[in-house]
Amino acid sequence: MSTIVKITAQEVNKLRQATGAGMMDCKKALVEAEGDFDKAIEILRKKGQKVAAKRADRESTEGAAVAKVNADNTVGVALVLGCETDFVGKNENFLALASQLGEIALGTSSKEEFLAADFDGMTVADKLVEQTGVIGEKLDIKAFEKVEAAYVGSYVHINKIAAIVGFSSVVANIETLAKDVAMQIASMGATTLSYKDFDPAYVASETEARIAAIEKDNEELARLGKTLKNVPKFISQLQLTPEVIAQAEEDAKAELKAEGKPEQIWDRILPGKMQRFISDNTTLDQEQCLLNQNFIKDEKKTVEAYVSSYGEVEITGFKRVTLG
Repeated sequence: MSTIVKITAQEVNKLRQATGAGMMDCKKALVEAEGDFDKAIEILRKKGQKVAAKRADRESTEGAAVAKVNADNTVGVALVLGCETDFVGKNENFLALASQLGEIALGTSSKEEFLAADFDGMTVADKLVEQTGVIGEKLDIKAFEKVEAAYVGSYVHINKIAAIVGFSSVVANIETLAKDVAMQIASMGATTLSYKDFDPAYVASETEARIAAIEKDNEELARLGKTLKNVPKFISQLQLTPEVIAQAEEDAKAELKAEGKPEQIWDRILPGKMQRFISDNTTLDQEQCLLNQNFIKDEKKTVEAYVSSYGEVEITGFKRVTLG
């Protein structure tokens, strides 16, 4: 004859707080465990393992991007907790889990160490499996990045994009500087700090590919009788050697002379022409190089110029994570 186990509401709530599982799942687990709390947790974990195995091949392209910085702003982490649906990604409990994981990540140095870190008596990896059973969707860590510096700032855009950025020193109003630059990173998606970091072979290959693409577009535009796109000779400041700049100045002067502009006013016109030449021939830098991008809050200056306006401080590193 089976024993009837009475489960109190307090026991159910305790298990819910420990695992995040639903009320009915917790009650069933406690009944099956005959009231044994640790055994009930193990039952819920095994359920999570079964669900995780069934959903292992699912795509976890939704979720939440998180950025966390420690108390003295010297360490920052950015990670993405993935799930299967936008509905779950916006759930308060899911977002709370993502936030907790971010706090734990601050104390680790790599994704592997993070997954092995403690989360209420189990590893982070095991917690994700457990919560897969609770939520019913595949959960995993899609991205893990870390920055350490004299000062680290962060920015998160509607839980979809997270950015962290490190600075060489702490200067006046560093909080504003850090937030602005982190927002720039999140918004504009730079992949490197400066054009100086580019591999010349990559720039050469990218130049060839871009010119070919523009020329192909121009064939169609010409057929339709539309204005053709400008075909740049270069795409990065890495290619603008002193010789290239000198030749560009000579070409600009020749244009002014052909236009009949008096030579005494050339000095007033040349800077603008050279600025346009550099802008037209550094599209790769503007897309991928943080320091060389136009600052989103004032496009008349670069990010490098904006950072310099704060004094003796430099960006030492940055990371950006996104959903998908």
